[in-house]
Amino acid sequence: MYKDEASAAFRVRRAEPSAEALAEAVTGAADALVRRQRADGHWVFELEADATIPAEYLLLQHILDEIDPVLEGELAAFIRAGQGADGGWPLFHGGAMDVSCSVKAYFALKAAGDPPDAPHMRRAREAILSRGGAARCNVFTRILLALFGEIPWRAVPAMPVEIMNLPEWSPFHISRISYWSRTVVVPLLVVMAYRPRAANPRGVRISELFTEPPERVRNWHSNTGRSGWATLFRALDAALHAVEPRFPADWRQQGIDRAVRFVTERLNGEDGLGAIFPAMANAVLMFHCLGHSPDHPDAAMARRALRGLLVRQPGRTYCQPCLSPVWDTAIICNALCETGMPVAVEAARRGADWLVGRQILDVVGDWAWQRPGLAPGGWAFQYTNPHYPDTDDTAMVVMAFQRIDAGRYDTPIRRARDWIVGMQSRNGGWGAFDAENQHDFLNHIPFADHGALLDPPTTDVTARCVMMLARLGEDRDTFALRRGLSFLEREQEADGAWFGRWGTNYVYGTWSALEALAAAGVPSSAQEVARAARWLLSRQRPDGGWGEDGASYWPDGPRGEGPVATPSQTAWALLGLMAAGQVDHPAVARGIDYLLATRNAEGLWSEEPFTAVGFPRVFYLKYHGYPAAFPLWALARYRALRG
Repeated sequence: MYKDEASAAFRVRRAEPSAEALAEAVTGAADALVRRQRADGHWVFELEADATIPAEYLLLQHILDEIDPVLEGELAAFIRAGQGADGGWPLFHGGAMDVSCSVKAYFALKAAGDPPDAPHMRRAREAILSRGGAARCNVFTRILLALFGEIPWRAVPAMPVEIMNLPEWSPFHISRISYWSRTVVVPLLVVMAYRPRAANPRGVRISELFTEPPERVRNWHSNTGRSGWATLFRALDAALHAVEPRFPADWRQQGIDRAVRFVTERLNGEDGLGAIFPAMANAVLMFHCLGHSPDHPDAAMARRALRGLLVRQPGRTYCQPCLSPVWDTAIICNALCETGMPVAVEAARRGADWLVGRQILDVVGDWAWQRPGLAPGGWAFQYTNPHYPDTDDTAMVVMAFQRIDAGRYDTPIRRARDWIVGMQSRNGGWGAFDAENQHDFLNHIPFADHGALLDPPTTDVTARCVMMLARLGEDRDTFALRRGLSFLEREQEADGAWFGRWGTNYVYGTWSALEALAAAGVPSSAQEVARAARWLLSRQRPDGGWGEDGASYWPDGPRGEGPVATPSQTAWALLGLMAAGQVDHPAVARGIDYLLATRNAEGLWSEEPFTAVGFPRVFYLKYHGYPAAFPLWALARYRALRG
């Protein structure tokens, strides 16, 4: 789309960004970030998702009959404001409507009192019906509708709680699915066993969102794959629906007991089960099904954890999917170190000291199912989540430690390095939370219509681990580093780009891989580096920036392109090009100009688009800290490389 325009622009040598403007931007952004630092040394920015999370929070109050009218009104205002021009609600800013997200948003607004004949509700209803209606929702939305009695439970794939009784060697054991799936599914199994009916004190119904009465719908399968696995699992689902009511009562109770024990062992205080909203909400529902009163210690703790995710500002209240303090702090520490400014480096040191206390050293988490005997040593994404450290956060923290003072942080670095090496999968890559989490057949079960049940090794996470090991001085020929580099080489796509699992998308993945290759000493003349650099250059926009949206995750979506440039993605592209030895290319100067021209009044950057991912094609994220930190990182590196 932009290739010809960008190529023409590259033939014109632009003047270098002025040293004064560059210095002022770096100093101003660093100072602004230092001002944002919390008293104990850490940073945390908002983490925003689509309308699904605030809608579920609002509807949970109706399930439990615990409605807070003020909060409900504030959440409804946020949901209302996110309606798209097409009448529905998108998964990411500016995207096309998503039926499941739109059904939840409509249901929440109607529950909050919005009249169905209001213009915005009528537009939403027409948009949903035009796309097949509420019967075309995904599995998790259908579970919600079943709780309210809007659809029969046969519309939900069978997931008997007896799954908890299966041995570890069985094809479907909870150790075979990802951390996020595990923490979401286990309490949900109990809920699905009890099949409670939402209190629904206002008697809200949404039958108007169905193109035919739900009791007449025969095919509810949203996982419509034609593979042999998909066909087999659909047949198995039908069989389970038939025989599940006949399972022995004591076997069912045993499964419930094991699920409850799993949850309570990982309840995680006020940071919540798995420290992610869906798992935390399901834990609240599980305790409700068990008959625990709201003031029961576990039930009360689960409710407090949910409330901790709320952002309540004048005119803007919503619920975050989780909190990101370790990730934010690690990124900002690296960005501040890049500046070389004494005040910035000292702030980074305070951040690093805070991070030291967050290292998980005394809890052997679920990752040990695949790596028994490996000593813990990682960091989690959130304030506290000891059962679920992740390799991405751990690598980013260690790189910050290494830049600030490797000697000062020698012990936590060594513990983390050993844990990272132990978490490498057999194919040479790293997943985020587990090793060897690649049981692909499980993504074909009807329950997994989101296609994200697993946590396989990915380019971006592997690149971070490779970069960390290289920064610690490991040679390219060491076993772990050699296998990691081989994984990255295999993952590069035909056009030179790399897929980005946790950031949007090919710009993020390509930046990550190029940084790793450079850290490991792969020369810029290497074929894989040159091809990736050419791809990044071909995706620069006429305004000098880079932008890519969530549509790139669909097979026929544009790669590396989007409707607008963003500061964070421009920074990733610039960092990638500089890692590829292209600091003197005119495109880099134009990208730097874009960043200099788009600063906000605070001296940082802002962006509306979502530039991160929870699950591709299903759940997208907006890290408010990304446009604040990554552009500073890119500007500071450019200034250093240009002397």
